[in-house]
Amino acid sequence: MTKSEAKNRITKLKQEIDIHRYNYHVLDKITLSEAALDGLKHELFVLEQSFPDLVTADSPTQRVGGKPLAKFKKVEHSKPMISLFDAFSETDIIDWEERYKNYAASIGLRLPKVEYYCELKLDGLAITLKYENGVLIEGATRGDGKIGEEVTQNIKTIDSIPLKLKAAIPGIIEVRGEAIMHKSVLEKLNKRYAKEGKPLLANTRNAAAGSIRQLDSKVTSSRHLDFYEYDLIAPAQSRLEADSICKSWGFKTVKYNKICTDLKEVFAFHHHWEKHRDQLDYNIDGVVVKINQLDLWDKLGIVGKAPRYAMAYKFAAEQAVTQINDIIWQVGRTGTLTPTAVLTPVSVGGATISRATLHNMDEIDRLGLKIGDTVVIERAGDVIPKVVKVLPNLRSGREKKVTAPQVCPICESPVRQVEGEVAYRCTNKKCYAVALRGLEHFVSKGAMDIDGLGPKIIEQLFNVGLIKDAADLYALRKSDLDNLERFAEKSADNLIQAISERKEIELGRFLYSLGILHIGEESARALAALVISRRLEKGKTLSVSELSRIISRLSAEELSEVADFGPVVSQSIYDWWHDEHSEKLLHKMESLGITLKIVLPKVSAKNNTIFTKSFVLTGSLTSLTRDEAKDKIRALGGKISESVSRLTDYVVAGDDPGSKYDKAKELGIKILNETEFINLIK
Repeated sequence: MTKSEAKNRITKLKQEIDIHRYNYHVLDKITLSEAALDGLKHELFVLEQSFPDLVTADSPTQRVGGKPLAKFKKVEHSKPMISLFDAFSETDIIDWEERYKNYAASIGLRLPKVEYYCELKLDGLAITLKYENGVLIEGATRGDGKIGEEVTQNIKTIDSIPLKLKAAIPGIIEVRGEAIMHKSVLEKLNKRYAKEGKPLLANTRNAAAGSIRQLDSKVTSSRHLDFYEYDLIAPAQSRLEADSICKSWGFKTVKYNKICTDLKEVFAFHHHWEKHRDQLDYNIDGVVVKINQLDLWDKLGIVGKAPRYAMAYKFAAEQAVTQINDIIWQVGRTGTLTPTAVLTPVSVGGATISRATLHNMDEIDRLGLKIGDTVVIERAGDVIPKVVKVLPNLRSGREKKVTAPQVCPICESPVRQVEGEVAYRCTNKKCYAVALRGLEHFVSKGAMDIDGLGPKIIEQLFNVGLIKDAADLYALRKSDLDNLERFAEKSADNLIQAISERKEIELGRFLYSLGILHIGEESARALAALVISRRLEKGKTLSVSELSRIISRLSAEELSEVADFGPVVSQSIYDWWHDEHSEKLLHKMESLGITLKIVLPKVSAKNNTIFTKSFVLTGSLTSLTRDEAKDKIRALGGKISESVSRLTDYVVAGDDPGSKYDKAKELGIKILNETEFINLIK
């Protein structure tokens, strides 16, 4: 066969295979037996092996996984893959409609008769597909919304994703949707895995996400995932039209999606599928309600990280009845003991649940819970399992009362309850669990954010004696890691580099990373602002010793007054800074080269009314989220407080303000409505 003949045959084979692929995976029609289709694929494969320069990216043979990757490349999305606000009731949806209409009126936008496009909210992994001149060139995960992971090799193994569009589309277009695993596929895979002695897949969502993020695309291929489109980054008049366009290009769309002319129809659609979702072969956890007219999307815009033009109308959290077999106590970074219920495994929302949080001893007492009780558990928002009710009428008399532990379950040191607190804490500062959890907190994203230092690596380094505290991380050398499991030469180099890059860290992050009891990210920022105002050195960095000098000279009373901390937080900071172990740790950190960056707020004469002022936010804001409002206040040198006191300068009151509004009126604190607040921060 000549090369010209091979090229012609390959083209025809690709077209024929794609027709039957589309009929089967998109239209659910069998137009050629599996054996016959395999024969066509084999012929194509043989021809491409003989003429490798004729292999193209859209060939069906390219759906088979290639060589395993070492890691995924980061991809910046051309347009953010934004998340949606959640609604859990009809009232939430009614309020949403009122909010976007009020916003439209505030900007002078006259709304036409709005239609809603209701889509089943598939429970899988959001991915985006990029096509150039109709050919798939890139697939990526959502990631943080701005930057995802490039998973093109894995995406190509999903048969319902066209490698080449059915229409000739010039330029770049993007199609976004959900990669899912069908319930029937999960069942078949788990039956096979059980026979082979392999770990079972927990649920369809985790299975889909885990399959897409496999470094070996052959594993992804074996999982038989599916893909349904839900967004098109290309010209279209409406969501309905966008779905129709994508369908004509060869994509699957959810056939049950529907136009609703008003909220009454939206509610009917939602309630129908909440009742009948078990009839589907894929898991859904709600309905996405979108304004159908796409020209309104840009006009209504985004508030914070979510759009005004859509809502995720979630189904009610699923509940199940099971039995509590035991209660175990887990030890956190501050020594706090948290009770966890060990349950008879039960399926809730498509996942098998065997443990549930009980928070603290007060929660156990409030529920009246005993070991052996039959209880109702719930996955709040279909994610976090918790015990919501005890069924005492089902008790047999053999149940056991739950008592607070007297000794730590890890190190067996005495446990005590601090006066005025609900928590029980281990008194041993060198407790194994406290040390490990403290190290995990130190390297976490909100703190030092050291890439590659997960819990297993930290535990490994701790167990072999390479690290005893956070400072020891900065003394690690590549030679220390050479003989350790999990560390190839490159990964060792990467870890040492990642640690070294965090030797200079922003002051607020550093204070948060220390894991001081009661000090969260907000408190750490407030403490950082106090330190910055007291420093003698006015450069862009601060030494650890200068930090210690400033804080150690403050009494608990001064901390409470100056930084707007309550007495418990202030005492906690004071106690930590006057502890011998803390002093040694800080000295060690400085000797190993840790320096602190000073990030000054953007202050000008125009915003002097905000600098150092204390703000409390209450109620819902319409033009920006609460987090966005906080960031703007901090950027201008203001402070955020969670409670109203005489030290509060401003209370920003949005819609439906709570008791903080009443307290502000009572104390005579200046109250700003949303418009006044926006004008203040301009």
